[in-house]
Amino acid sequence: MNRSACLIFNPVAGQGDPEQELEVIRALLEPEIDLDIYQTTPEVDADQLAQAAVKRGVEAIIASGGDGTLSAAAMAIVGTDIPFGIISRGTANAFAAALRIPNTIDAACQTILQGATRYVDAAYCNGKPMVLLAGIGFEAETVELADRDAKRRFGIMAYVLAGVQQLRNLQSFEVEIETEDKIITTTASAVTVANAALPSSVLAQGPAGIIYDDGLLDLTIVAPESKAGAIAATFHLLQTASMSSAAERDDIGYLRANYFKIKAEPPQKVVLDGEMIGTTPIEVHCVPAGLKIFVPFDQALSPVEKLEGLPNLTVEMKE
Repeated sequence: MNRSACLIFNPVAGQGDPEQELEVIRALLEPEIDLDIYQTTPEVDADQLAQAAVKRGVEAIIASGGDGTLSAAAMAIVGTDIPFGIISRGTANAFAAALRIPNTIDAACQTILQGATRYVDAAYCNGKPMVLLAGIGFEAETVELADRDAKRRFGIMAYVLAGVQQLRNLQSFEVEIETEDKIITTTASAVTVANAALPSSVLAQGPAGIIYDDGLLDLTIVAPESKAGAIAATFHLLQTASMSSAAERDDIGYLRANYFKIKAEPPQKVVLDGEMIGTTPIEVHCVPAGLKIFVPFDQALSPVEKLEGLPNLTVEMKE
């Protein structure tokens, strides 16, 4: 008897032919899995479809779409023992890549059919699920500029082009970051809280590697004093990420914690797993081992912290 699963499919994700892609997924999975297939619509998102599947007592949930679809579908199963399969068809496909899940349909389906399950961390940001990261300031402005049409035309380059354009409007803001044991105030142009992230998500790359199964979130502060400094800081983060080493510039800080409360003055836009969700303040907390995912392999690194050198820095230890 075949196992069963609910397949949640976003027909507007990515740049391919959705009807053809769905047929390929069915051809690969249905010989071994009884699929209950639901497609997202403008009125019904992946979160609602996943919640309904959980109520029906589904054995597994498989999501196919971009990072936003994956994050929404994950919301219903955080803290449960329901395994989560990922078939990425978005622009960045960052979550799958961060977990080393193949981003081709064929290989992703084989991971679901043959791969082991593993518990990884999840998080909530202002009550919304977070599997990747929350970006404040520069990253949020960049994502907002890269609209769906641009992503369809240029793919991942849409984010690069938007980032170059946004450099012309680079602005700093005052930020207060509260953890379980300290309150940090500084000046920044970007603050990123990551649960999982690729090296190419450079604004999240202050620590020496983002660890997605340690029960902690990774926060990176980027605080350049000029456009030239922003370019230099970004290049430095790209270099250190590629070598799995920690950032060393004075205008880059980072720390790890289970919980962050972040305020900004003036209030800053926030992007969550590739989707705009409003403005600061935000509260983000980690759900250790919150997701059971079909994944082929995992590797973790040791935690680090650096705050020294950030402009106008104060650190107040909490009692």
